[in-house]
Amino acid sequence: MAVLSIKKNNRHLLIFIALGLLSCKTVLQKSDFAFAKNTIIAHRGAWKAKGVPQNSIASLQEAIRLGCTGSEFDVRMTADSVLVIAHDATYNNLEVEENTYATLAKHKLANGEALPTLKHYLQAGSTNNKHTGLVCEIKPSKIPGRNTFIAQKVLKMVKDEKVERYILAYISFSYEILKELKALDKSVVTQYLDGSKPPALLKQDGISGLDYLVYKLKKSPEWINDAKELGLTLNAWVANSTEDIDWLLANDFDFITTDEPELVFEILKKNSDKQGYKLVWSDEFNYKGKPDDTKWGYDYGFIANEEKQYFTDSLKNARVENGYLIIEAHKEKVMNKDFKNPEIKSWAKYKTQIDSANYSSARIKTEGIADWKYGRIEVSAKLPKGRGMWPAIWMLSENRKTVGWPESGEIDIMEQVGYDNDFIHGTIHSKAFNHIKGTQKGKKIFVKDPNDTFHVYALEWTPEKIDFIVDDVVYNHIVNNHTNTDKWPFDQKFHLILNVSVGGMWGGQKGIDDSIFPQQMVVDYVRVFQKK
Repeated sequence: MAVLSIKKNNRHLLIFIALGLLSCKTVLQKSDFAFAKNTIIAHRGAWKAKGVPQNSIASLQEAIRLGCTGSEFDVRMTADSVLVIAHDATYNNLEVEENTYATLAKHKLANGEALPTLKHYLQAGSTNNKHTGLVCEIKPSKIPGRNTFIAQKVLKMVKDEKVERYILAYISFSYEILKELKALDKSVVTQYLDGSKPPALLKQDGISGLDYLVYKLKKSPEWINDAKELGLTLNAWVANSTEDIDWLLANDFDFITTDEPELVFEILKKNSDKQGYKLVWSDEFNYKGKPDDTKWGYDYGFIANEEKQYFTDSLKNARVENGYLIIEAHKEKVMNKDFKNPEIKSWAKYKTQIDSANYSSARIKTEGIADWKYGRIEVSAKLPKGRGMWPAIWMLSENRKTVGWPESGEIDIMEQVGYDNDFIHGTIHSKAFNHIKGTQKGKKIFVKDPNDTFHVYALEWTPEKIDFIVDDVVYNHIVNNHTNTDKWPFDQKFHLILNVSVGGMWGGQKGIDDSIFPQQMVVDYVRVFQKK
């Protein structure tokens, strides 16, 4: 009997050890979960490309399959206090808050799924998932006093299901809900959606971060640095265009909430060449009126190259509207303020010999405001069209007034002349290489439809080389041979210039077609990056 008892006890011990090992294995498997190392949050799941319903288990599973950092979903509460996944206040024309789950669940989603409950959603999100966090948006209730109850119930369910590690963030338009969550558990990550509160107030109230509409962040770009300095997480919704996605990536957002996760993955892959760069200066033109005078100044009058336009600071010639910078040339008579001016230097005497111009335009610049030594400059623009037009995006050095041109150097990021409409030129000028001698170092590239389509004209400039780029294609690569400043004065700060010229030594070689005016260069954004 003693032996039998020992064997029996040993058997129990072995069973206990085996169960313990299984338990440990389960814990180890769960601990494998870690948020994916990208910025992508699928908005209501990844639903668009596959045509599955938003906020469905299928859209969640697709976000997991894609490898998104997060999958966002919306939580509401029914009349019988069941937490369900639904974006709108109504589901199948039934008010969610005024109907029981049983009533609502009679109506399936478009793919045949039952209306998901939060419990089912959490279970799906913690099954076969090693990388995609759950971003839980708690929708505010119209019923007074119910917001705190919903917050409590959501948090309790997450804990009951033991899926806290899968929650990337709780988000809401209700400040009350977010504060209640923090009061219940200080460790939860919360993000405010409304876009109405500055980062300092969020920090003061214990909110972990912000998740604002892209356009609201573009209108208040200072909030981005404020949030970073305060240690708040940065998220933005809903970024579906390449322009918005690029802007958020350039500004080092922690998260990008999008209906187009596949597009963001594509852009991330293409942007691998920009790794190590940080956005240091930009103008997204999300305002109205004159170009921002904290970023841009003007040149006036006749400037150079025997161009026929008179540069002004008139809104007619330079303005920001509908999110774009417009630099516009007009055919009109403009009186020359420098006519017969004795103070004009001899080399520019032609400026004093013409009493008026027949064209007006604008030339804006960052001179005296912002300049850079090395970096990546990007300008997204549509160009004017027609014989006689000569738009340019270019740079001059800060010592030009001291040493003179061309010794000081010039970098022409983009030049185009109207009589050769579909070719874009990228060129450097120096004492050794310049157009006066015909030795300038320049190349051109064919660009399809530069007038009605935005293209990104870029420059990548390092101590070793200058690359001229259109839409991520390098078409002119110039190497620094480290000889002398006659050949390479490009080791100093340069400022940026944008202008539309009319006629001149190059633009006017085949005359000017007066029937084309007015003509615009439309600029979507200007961004300057430098190495971190």
